[in-house]
Amino acid sequence: MIVYFHPDTSLHDPAEPHRFGGVLLPPAENASRSTRILGALSESGGFEVRRPDALDPDNLLLVHDRDYLDFLRSAHSRWREATGAPSSGEAVAYIRPLPGTPWRSPNHVDAQLGVYSNDVDPILEGTWKASLSSAACSVAASRAVHDGERVAYALSRPPGHHAARATFGGYCYLNNTALAAAWLAERGVRVAVLDVDTHHGNGTQSVFWTRGDVLTVSIHGDPEVHFPFFTGFADETGDGDGAGANLNLPLATGATWVRYRPAIDRALATVDSFGAEVLVLALGVDTHRSDGVLRLEDENYPMLGDALRTGLPTVVVQEGGYGEGVLEKAIPAVLSALDR
Repeated sequence: MIVYFHPDTSLHDPAEPHRFGGVLLPPAENASRSTRILGALSESGGFEVRRPDALDPDNLLLVHDRDYLDFLRSAHSRWREATGAPSSGEAVAYIRPLPGTPWRSPNHVDAQLGVYSNDVDPILEGTWKASLSSAACSVAASRAVHDGERVAYALSRPPGHHAARATFGGYCYLNNTALAAAWLAERGVRVAVLDVDTHHGNGTQSVFWTRGDVLTVSIHGDPEVHFPFFTGFADETGDGDGAGANLNLPLATGATWVRYRPAIDRALATVDSFGAEVLVLALGVDTHRSDGVLRLEDENYPMLGDALRTGLPTVVVQEGGYGEGVLEKAIPAVLSALDR
């Protein structure tokens, strides 16, 4: 299987702790995730790692607003100029506009951080370049599948499925999964996105909410009690041209493979009825019990790969997964099963 990876993704490597569950914790999404995955794939064998071509920035306009992209590109340098922070500093939002009252679109970078961010993720000096390289991996994998590969894997990090048209959050800055799907759809391909990360793909859902040419399906932990909280409920089905082209399959906290497998079957039945020609798989393995939302075990990941082998050409885009040993076992297991 072809694996697309760019070393510049390591330029986004946050270190400052953030408050989670009442305690300060180091960021779980860091550059070591790629190193861990690459090491595991090398040990497993059967994977050919390639560097993607440079991304045409205009491709990003398929899923993101130009003003947002301009902000991401310049935010860290502007923040340093405004605050005197060092190049190693991490820019984090600390103020957001009040809902329910008129507010003026701000020019100051501190205020813009609050407009474009939806949680506590930082922007680093290397965030823009790393995010571009991560997005380039997803486009390269899409191009490979479009050109005839049966399966291609984008080792994209920072991940992407929580990034919306004009907001970042959930460790995500550019929506790699949505970009892969939109790039294919732009070429006349009927695409289905299946997100198996343990958290709802809220950014991907929002990008395609009013589009009927891309199906979005997400299997995830109950958003009543888990990030991203505000979306991911079963009654969200799309709007306008996208009415009926969005399916959410939330699962109760602690759901095991016994409950997870029927959700996959329902998701794939929907993909089939949609008439998809290509599947874009948003692969998060934070469904593992160690991440505390769902309770998949090590032995379930080869089964997951088997279940997702639909016969459709498949673009796999890396999303979440953090626990010690989880990435190393789960990613090769899913990919190897998909490639059988």
